[in-house]
Amino acid sequence: MTNAANVQNEIIDILRQQKLASSVRKLIDERARLRGREFTACVITYGCQQNENDSERLRGMLSGMGYTNVSDRRGADLVVFNTCAVREGAEMRLFGNVGALVHDKRKNPDMKIAVCGCMMQIEENARKIKMRYPHVDIVFGTHTLARFPEILYNALSDDKRAFDVIDTAGHVYEGLPIMRDRSFSANISIMYGCNNFCSYCIVPFVRGRERSRRPENIYAEIRGAIKSGAREIMLLGQNVNSYGRDLGGDIDFSDLLRSINDIEGDFRIKFMTSHPKDASEKLFLTMAECGKVARHLHLPFQAGDDRVLTAMNRGYTREQYLNKLARARELMPDLTVTSDVIVGFPSETEDEFLNTLKLVREGQFDMLFTFLYSRRPGTPAAAMANQVPREEKKRRFDMLTELQNEISLKKNQALLGRRLRVLAEGKSRTDPSMMTGRTDGGKTVNFEGAKELTGEFCDLEIIKANTWSLYGKL
Repeated sequence: MTNAANVQNEIIDILRQQKLASSVRKLIDERARLRGREFTACVITYGCQQNENDSERLRGMLSGMGYTNVSDRRGADLVVFNTCAVREGAEMRLFGNVGALVHDKRKNPDMKIAVCGCMMQIEENARKIKMRYPHVDIVFGTHTLARFPEILYNALSDDKRAFDVIDTAGHVYEGLPIMRDRSFSANISIMYGCNNFCSYCIVPFVRGRERSRRPENIYAEIRGAIKSGAREIMLLGQNVNSYGRDLGGDIDFSDLLRSINDIEGDFRIKFMTSHPKDASEKLFLTMAECGKVARHLHLPFQAGDDRVLTAMNRGYTREQYLNKLARARELMPDLTVTSDVIVGFPSETEDEFLNTLKLVREGQFDMLFTFLYSRRPGTPAAAMANQVPREEKKRRFDMLTELQNEISLKKNQALLGRRLRVLAEGKSRTDPSMMTGRTDGGKTVNFEGAKELTGEFCDLEIIKANTWSLYGKL
């Protein structure tokens, strides 16, 4: 089937879903009138910002179908769990929380429970929900998110369980409604899926192959977000550096960044995630030359030993990684660099782990997102011999975090007396008397100020620094 035919089919499918969304709204409005109160829905998200963006789409669809979105699942008429399959911990939390809702459903027999997302794209997990959790009404995977109105309509009209999990190469659906968590910050997915097949990662199996959105659709969404008050645009993709390869090669990620930088308005551009093997000189030059692109590079290295990197199927060496990092900093001396690292990959020796610590010392990252290796059934790494015991992974993890905490503190202390541009995000959760915001590099800054500053850029002088946050004054 040609690309034009695919696009036409996707448009037809969206139009059908819009009609079904109207049908759901009629059902909900009638039931709400009889009951004398509105129907509420709560979407709970696990995992990455891509999942958060999917949840914003789910909330947008729910609003259009007559539901009022709420943040507390207690008492909600519909609870949707949008799941993550990357680590075992997220799966365990999901099963525990779903199980606990059996008591809520006994109190409210009309309550509907849905489980969707990456976990449900794995057949074993979908079967487990179906067999062990009979109180769950709806299950669908990542590839059928756009068909949510149809799935929900079937569950409401027939009062039967609805399961819709398909294995497909995936599509790109445009025109889905969206309800953003924060009007001043917009997550914009520029592509879906992944072609890299890192040996530890389940994402290509649950998200499908790479599919890029057309640039004109991305620009239109960004302009709409800016018109609605967005001051931060976060471009999302499993590997944003692969953007455009499936579009015929007329535009790549660096070209996309330049075009977005030219859009009128006072906003900053961020993106994640960059794969080191595809992070190019062109990307670094583009970042350096485009004033709206944040001086922040999230570049996951995952391990600091070449044998482990090969076993991970990462496609680069530690030397290549460090050379790219040095070049990026040469072009942007004020660059904030963050990264991901996995501790305890199968067969990782003590010496190989020490090479990771060495890379951390050489790399001098502002922040690290550190993870214990999590065995994901179906990935090559899950079948590898010499799985590292959890106790050993935990010991290495503690060594890594202790080192990184020292580096993060020094990096933050070096900012004392500096004036930084911060996007105010609202009152601090830990201290409501303070406002909180983030720098271009994602560093948290607490400061005294009025809540009316929320969503505005503020110039702050840094007056105090600790390991995880900064303190500033207007």
